[in-house]
Amino acid sequence: MQLRQEVSAWRPRVAGVVEVFHARFTAHAYPMHVHDEWTLLIVDDGAVRYDLDRHRRGTPGGTVSLLPPQVAHNGSAATSHGFRKRVVYLDTTVLDERYIGAAVDGPDLADSVLRRRVGQLHRVLTSPGDELEAESRLALIGERLRALLRPGVELPGARTEPPGADPRHAIAGSLRELLDERVVAGVSLQEAAALIQAHPAHLVRSFSAAFGIAPHQYLTSRRVALGRRLLLDGRPAAEVAIEAGFHDQSHFTRHFKRLVGTTPGRYACRIHGSV
Repeated sequence: MQLRQEVSAWRPRVAGVVEVFHARFTAHAYPMHVHDEWTLLIVDDGAVRYDLDRHRRGTPGGTVSLLPPQVAHNGSAATSHGFRKRVVYLDTTVLDERYIGAAVDGPDLADSVLRRRVGQLHRVLTSPGDELEAESRLALIGERLRALLRPGVELPGARTEPPGADPRHAIAGSLRELLDERVVAGVSLQEAAALIQAHPAHLVRSFSAAFGIAPHQYLTSRRVALGRRLLLDGRPAAEVAIEAGFHDQSHFTRHFKRLVGTTPGRYACRIHGSV
């Protein structure tokens, strides 16, 4: 099968929107990773399967997938011809953290109104100069999401807290805070164990059990996310590699391609409308 990759990414001048990402992949599999933002995803062709909080999920036709921030997930094509998707990454001004638990329990939303509104938002976001319309459509999307997720209504078996919130995972939480503080500088496992006062192996097991992702995978995904933001700022890939905490550009390129589906250079060449 011939591999096909088409990627377009940009940051519009719309409050609440961190990035817009359009992609067509025939054979690309995302490893486990996290985002700092909400991932609002629609698939226009094919289908995507993914694991979220240790549950297999998918994107059947007509759904909108909402993946919460800081919750590990992966992704791959569920059809032989791949998939074509449109993603908008939203910060917590659009949807706050109270909705994370509900989104973990039900990330794939079969709602025709929401699907139509997300499609309309993408149409507007491809036309610089229509910021007011984009903000208006985004406001309606946020309202619809809040109505669908309804965090105040407890469904049978529904989660009320995001993964890792259990107090039994205090060690894992401490390690995540340390990794967040040292995204660029990094930290060795031995140093982390000494700071948190836990055995290194126990640290790794606790973190993986709490968040569904290994500590090194978490740190790498945070660094790639930082790299994406710097590339959207128009920074050259060679500089971004070092500023995002990678040893060199080849190291950055290898991990970026695994997590984004294209190289930093190709990603940067397809950016438009950046600020």
